[in-house]
Amino acid sequence: MSRILVVEDNEELADNVCTWLQNEQHKVDTVGDGVEALRYLRTYEYDVIILDWTLPKLSGIEVLKQYRANKGATPVLMLTGRRDLDDKEFGLDAGADDYLTKPFELRELSARLRALLRRAPMPPSEQLTFGDLVLDKQSKRVTKGGNEVKLMPKDFAVLELLMTYPDKVFSAESLIERVWSEGEASAEVVRKHINRIRTQIDDSEKQSYIRTVHGIGYSFNNKSQ
Repeated sequence: MSRILVVEDNEELADNVCTWLQNEQHKVDTVGDGVEALRYLRTYEYDVIILDWTLPKLSGIEVLKQYRANKGATPVLMLTGRRDLDDKEFGLDAGADDYLTKPFELRELSARLRALLRRAPMPPSEQLTFGDLVLDKQSKRVTKGGNEVKLMPKDFAVLELLMTYPDKVFSAESLIERVWSEGEASAEVVRKHINRIRTQIDDSEKQSYIRTVHGIGYSFNNKSQ
C-alpha cells in the first residue's frame, strides 16, 4: 500500500480518483488548492503526488517548483488539459516525473503510478548517525557516545522516523498515523513519548536533538550538536 497525495480542484474528478486508488489499496489524501498542497507536503511524506496544473491560490507548477526547491524528492505525476508539447516540456523541466492529459482513463493513471512506484530510491543506510548518537535500524539499537540507550519500541519508532527525515517537521497526527495503530494515541501521548526520548538521548548542556515547532509538530535537530 502506498500513500498518495491528490491535488485537484475538480471535486468530482478528485473523488473518482480517490475512490479508484483506495480500491487499489492505496492510502489517499486529497486537497483542492496549491497553498493547501504545500502545507500537506510540509507535514506528511508521500510515495507519489498527483498534481493538477491549474489550481486556485497557487498553480501546480508553482507548487512543484517550491516543493523541488525545498528538496522534495517524491515522484510527481502532473495532470492537465494542456496538450502542447511545449507545455509538457515545461512541466517536466519544472520537476514533474510524468504527465497525463485530461480526460484520461483511470486504468492508465494506475499504470503510470505503478511505473513511478517502481523507481525506488536507493536503499537507506542501516545506520543513522548524528554526532555521537547512532541508531541502527537492523538491530533496533541506539547508542550515545558508544553506550547503549534503552528505548521502548514506540520511542524507537518515533526517533527512527525523525532521524530518517531530519529536515521534516512531523505533526502529532502524522506521527500517530505512522507509529501507532488507529485510535491508540493522541497528541498528548505523542508529547509524552517525545519527552521520554529526550531524557534518554539529550545532554543537559546542549540543545535537544528533537525540536518542537510550536503549532506544527516536531523535527530532528541535526544541528544541535
